[in-house]
Amino acid sequence: GSTAFAGWAPHLDLTPLADADRPRIADLLNADWVRTDQEQKAIALAAGSLVPEHFAEVAGRRIEHVDKTLAAVHERLTKEIAFWTDREIKFKDDLAAGRDMRLKIDNVQKTLDDLQSRLDGRKKELRAMRQVQNGTPVILGGALVVPAGMLNPLRKTHSTPDVPEPDEAARKRIELLAMKAVMDCERAKGHRVVDESAKKCGWDVTSYPPAVNTIQPDPKHIEVKGRIAGAKDVYITHNEINYGFNQKDKFLLGLVFVNPDDTTDGPYYIEKPFDREPAFNEAGITFLIRPWLERFKGSA
Repeated sequence: GSTAFAGWAPHLDLTPLADADRPRIADLLNADWVRTDQEQKAIALAAGSLVPEHFAEVAGRRIEHVDKTLAAVHERLTKEIAFWTDREIKFKDDLAAGRDMRLKIDNVQKTLDDLQSRLDGRKKELRAMRQVQNGTPVILGGALVVPAGMLNPLRKTHSTPDVPEPDEAARKRIELLAMKAVMDCERAKGHRVVDESAKKCGWDVTSYPPAVNTIQPDPKHIEVKGRIAGAKDVYITHNEINYGFNQKDKFLLGLVFVNPDDTTDGPYYIEKPFDREPAFNEAGITFLIRPWLERFKGSA
């Protein structure tokens, strides 16, 4: 019954439920808390925290941009008005001296009127742009997320019979050990390391190499995948594949294998691991590990 922000586009890291699994979770699908109106809870969360935060960010950026534009417009048009005002004074002096300057004075006055009108209109338009208003949140859709740890006992099967998949607690431990192995490896190279895993941005670790002759090389974005020793495959999400494919040389896939005694083997860094973008309806892809390791050993 509680509500919390799930991050941007969390559905890209999920796998669609197989039809065969639906009967296994029939009780869950018919539970009262699932069937009650979740839309109002989502709107309440959005209106209470997400929208104000987003509004503050957008309004601040908009107001800053408008104020800079307003100052630039005021400076430019005011200078033009001052220039033509000076010309008008000169022409009037010439008229007083007996020269025929009436046409020129009329043209200058029209120019001044036009500039003043443009200045007033632009100021009015820009001031209106400063008035940013909150919109009402709109719910476009929803999803029920079923943890794999709930499904696995119901399926009573594993993806790799010879190497059982770890439970949730063991999986979390493997992920942490894999992250530590990669970050320790990067620090040993003298790189500055930043843990990005909580951001769900498409990679887990940013590694900044030291500067060379005062030039800072590009950082490496490393997606860390920890697997139990002996595992044959690894699942990569849509977001991770998409980012890795588009970043090319900047992206590394770091494979780490964790033994039963919590020692680790790796990391094995795979350059350009993906040869295509995922299809729009692919939540992720399960890859065989051996071809990547063969490629790694062939280039080592």
